Amino acid sequence: MDSYDLLVIGGGINGAGIARDAAGRGLKVMLVERDDLSAHTSASSSKLIHGGLRYLEHYEFRLVAEALAEREVLLRVARHLVWPARFVMPHVPELRPRWMIRAGLFLYDHMGRLAPTFGSQRASLPGSHAVRLDAPPYNSGLKPDFRHGFVYSDCRVDDARLVVSNVMDARRRGAEIRTRTECVAARRESDGWRATLSGGRIVSARAIVNAAGPWVKQVLNERLGQPSQDGIKLVKGSHIVLPQLYRGDHAFILQNDDRRVVFMIPYGDRHTLVGTTDVPFEGDAATAAASDAEVEYLCRAAGRYLARPVDPAHVAWRYAGVRPLYDDGTADPSAVTRDYTLRVDADAGSSPVLSVYGGKITTYRRLAEHALHDLAPFFPELKGEWTATEPLIGGDFGELEREEARDMFFARYGLLPQEHLRGIFRRHGMLAYDVLGSARTLQDLGAYFGAGLYAKEVDYFVAQEWAVTAEDVLWRRTKAGLHLTGAQREAVLRHMGRVS
Repeated sequence: MDSYDLLVIGGGINGAGIARDAAGRGLKVMLVERDDLSAHTSASSSKLIHGGLRYLEHYEFRLVAEALAEREVLLRVARHLVWPARFVMPHVPELRPRWMIRAGLFLYDHMGRLAPTFGSQRASLPGSHAVRLDAPPYNSGLKPDFRHGFVYSDCRVDDARLVVSNVMDARRRGAEIRTRTECVAARRESDGWRATLSGGRIVSARAIVNAAGPWVKQVLNERLGQPSQDGIKLVKGSHIVLPQLYRGDHAFILQNDDRRVVFMIPYGDRHTLVGTTDVPFEGDAATAAASDAEVEYLCRAAGRYLARPVDPAHVAWRYAGVRPLYDDGTADPSAVTRDYTLRVDADAGSSPVLSVYGGKITTYRRLAEHALHDLAPFFPELKGEWTATEPLIGGDFGELEREEARDMFFARYGLLPQEHLRGIFRRHGMLAYDVLGSARTLQDLGAYFGAGLYAKEVDYFVAQEWAVTAEDVLWRRTKAGLHLTGAQREAVLRHMGRVS
């Protein structure tokens, strides 16, 4: 029977971050995920690293301040996956007065400048200011009656690849990663936990982290046999992807008539992402899907601002994720706190299980630090904090800026199409050299499936990133599935059947 210090259940962003942090502090870590990495909530976000401007209306100042600080940290340590963006908010006088928006953005900027309180460097992004929307560049696609607005800064992220990068980094630091592996049951013993994994393997661990997302209560109560009074509120958030609705690199944050906000965000070169909803959810989170009613809601919200109607029939892709929010008694799904709650249950002061409720992808690294802080009394040998300054695997550009590192990569593989190289670098950062290896010509890349995806990269996903199915490759390791025909997707499936 193999023994570990920490068994992490769940391969979403929180489990990935905790596994990486713990492995870097000297613990022997195993992470198990019953499906693929980021198979559910963590790959179904709005693809943003942001402070959460709308959370100010709910007085969640601590969460916003921490998220803004983490925005700065991730801009440094995940430079290959996180990049700045400008967000435009058209002003609608009947929803919120201009002074209120100015005050909120002033506070948002000010809290960003106070980021060093949470261990970050000073805010690096431009502040907010008023803009005219009846002139380029921000008038693209908008109705002409929107003349005034505001612009502010936040960041975008490839959420699923952020999860993979954390797990790869955890593996580099000694963690054992087992996808398609479920913790069937675990019981406390005098010196820790004995866990039975799918396939019959039995392992022991001094502590367990329950980062099972929407299944956190089920794992705690049924798999680990631990009763708990803490509750979760499952809230579904759905997104749609449409053919490009406007030109430009900026995103829009739109005030809706129900006082929620909806984002319109450039998605690749030819699409726009619109989201999200907040709908109470019951049932198995693995079956969550964007309903027709949610699609119509998002189309109406965007269409209120755009010169051309947004037709639900034009939706190219829809997806949904279930947020496991800590139940704070709030009835309105949009008002339930997005902050995280960590609960440690220990039997007679030993053999702890730490359960993760809630959380945002923006604050996953800080959540991991707090989790290790709560577990520190059980691990006297635990080393200190380190993830705020150490780049994620693939994100170490040294003294180079992102663009300089990218251009060096382009120069190294100058005989290959730059469009393909750009996608490789965006997905892998400095690991792009490992993906391509000695390739020099298109023939070296193997079969071409479309959308910049070649067999050589697919083989890398299988060998190094735990990809097993075509869906793993087409919708999480890449978003090539959005651009491929059915025949092309089938070709990827056949290729993976040969190499897996």
